[in-house]
This record gives sequence, C-alpha cells and structure tokens, in this order.
Amino acid sequence: MQISASETGSKGRYAATLDGHVGEMTYSRTSPKLIIIDHTGVPDALRGKGVGQALAAFAVEAAREGGWKIMPLCPFFKAQSLKHPEWSDVISN
Repeated sequence: MQISASETGSKGRYAATLDGHVGEMTYSRTSPKLIIIDHTGVPDALRGKGVGQALAAFAVEAAREGGWKIMPLCPFFKAQSLKHPEWSDVISN
C-alpha cells in the first residue's frame, strides 16, 4: 500500500493506493497547529484490508512530525482515535 499526502490552500488529502484502488482521508487546516479530519472514504474493493486504519495512522504520524493537532470530525477517524489512546498526544477534542 502506498500513501501520499497533498495539500492545497487549507484543504488536504491523504490517499492510499492498493490493487489499483484509492482510499482517501480529507482534512481542513484551520491553523499551522490544527487540522480537522472530516472524511474517510474507502472503496468496496478495499474494505477489510486495513486501508482506513493505515490512513488514520499516517495522519497521526504526520501530525507528530509536523507538530500539529487533529480534531476528529470524521466518524471513522473519531472511532479510531478512541481505540488508540496512544494517539492522544495529537488528538484535540
């Protein structure tokens, strides 16, 4: 699985490519120190392959490396953040 990041203005996207399909996680940057993850989308062909989880973990690592916090508005990411208390250093509630 390959994950890439792109950001244009205040909008950003993490994209995971696997078996010719792409899953995504989108966010909005509210400041240099805060992003709001608002959507995770995984096509049916990738369901059950850990793509959403990989995108969430990628977002957490990006936040740690970049020194920002994540506000989880996306229901999927919110649920993942509750399952992973070790992410609390970058989660803003």
